[in-house]
Amino acid sequence: MNDLPNVQAELFHIPDRRQLGAADSHPPRILLLYGSLRERSFSRLAVEEAARLLEAMGAETRIFDPRGLPLPDAEPADHPKVAELRDLAQWSEGMVWCSPERHGAMTGIMKAQIDWIPLALGGVRPTQGKTLAVMQVCGGSQSFNAVNQLRVLGRWMRMVTIPNQSSVPKAFLEFDDHDRMKPSPFYDRIVDVMEELMKFTLLVRDRSDYLTDRYSERKESAAEVSARVNQRAM
Repeated sequence: MNDLPNVQAELFHIPDRRQLGAADSHPPRILLLYGSLRERSFSRLAVEEAARLLEAMGAETRIFDPRGLPLPDAEPADHPKVAELRDLAQWSEGMVWCSPERHGAMTGIMKAQIDWIPLALGGVRPTQGKTLAVMQVCGGSQSFNAVNQLRVLGRWMRMVTIPNQSSVPKAFLEFDDHDRMKPSPFYDRIVDVMEELMKFTLLVRDRSDYLTDRYSERKESAAEVSARVNQRAM
């Protein structure tokens, strides 16, 4: 808690596994992605605050640095940055996506990271059944365009996207000279979102295989699906 100066310790609750009926196993593994390459990236700073909170709640976190990641399909999938991202996606049990809003949408950098994560990889779906929290930072007034788009992508990637979300307006005013977020209702909302992500991750992760078991996939094998959807002509 020493690294969380904005948090009132007596009100900060670590999610109780017993209350959630969750197994007492390894710390939840959370991957955090951000959508800007600026030297002082506010989406990165927001993600770093989120990671501190998650670790204080008992999670293990990894933050992916998108610098050097090629555009989708510009390089083969064995490119080192692509391989790193895909390995982290498979390692994770939950994710945090945080994008700046640019021209009323998520950034291309954010979308490129998600586009490099395939729906299927060697018979394994890297994102299916994993939890997701979405956040955005804004250069001006508060908006929800980026988080709404991230929700669509989370659904497409077959992820369990939690109800709560964070949108930080005028992000350049919300961080101090040491790149730490100032106390505010916007910071408190990030605490809320990370607490909810932890709870949902603990609820879902040990039940993911059962929750994502489908009639259609029991009826038709993965190989048959691949042959059908990749055929050149009907």
